Amino acid sequence: SEAHEENLSDGLQMNNLSDNVGLIPRFMFDIFSALEERKAESEDMILSVKATDSLIDFSVTASFLEVYGEDIYDLVDGSRQSLKLREDSNGEVFVMGLSKTPILTGNEAMDVLNTGTMNRTTASTLMNRTSSRSHAVFTVYLQQTTRGCEGVDITAKSRFTFVDLAGSERIKKTGAEGERAKEGIKINEGLLALGNVINALADDDRLARGEKVHVPYRQSKLTRLLQDALGGNSQPLFLACVS
Repeated sequence: SEAHEENLSDGLQMNNLSDNVGLIPRFMFDIFSALEERKAESEDMILSVKATDSLIDFSVTASFLEVYGEDIYDLVDGSRQSLKLREDSNGEVFVMGLSKTPILTGNEAMDVLNTGTMNRTTASTLMNRTSSRSHAVFTVYLQQTTRGCEGVDITAKSRFTFVDLAGSERIKKTGAEGERAKEGIKINEGLLALGNVINALADDDRLARGEKVHVPYRQSKLTRLLQDALGGNSQPLFLACVS
């Protein structure tokens, strides 16, 4: 909403985060602060033989999308063209045609987030006047080039995925009908599929016995999209907002 956008802007002025600013703004300002600090230290030590893993350069880009039903939309582009999921030769899942915006500061990251939030699908239900009708995924891509004492440059790529899940719905409580009811069903299906994936990944008993556990990533677009953020060498963190 306009009021929310104004409050957010007030909280971000002069990089002075207020108590009302949420997780993503704090992360973005922290990461740029840490990168700039590390790069400055590296520049001071670049000629020292003691310098190891000096940060030579870095770049940050961001994307913002929503999973609405079983369709994926670029929230920054705003064209409402359904995008396809693909898998590259390395087995990495990506969204074809998804725009990635270069960002140089925390404020620029928040511009991307604000633009996407305004394009996100919402609707009114009995439980929430501006109910999210989709799952939103804000992704930050970080590329760092470091130089060791041997003078060899190494480029490392990282990805931070922030997911705002739409809440599960009971149609009797939300009073949803027609299109709203269909949206609620799709939301619940995506959450159920995500729960199945998490349960499979957390099946320590079977893993301890050396059994192969099938992880149903392909059960929904949401879980397929988040495959690399949930499995492999990723470190997922779940936050529940309870009121």
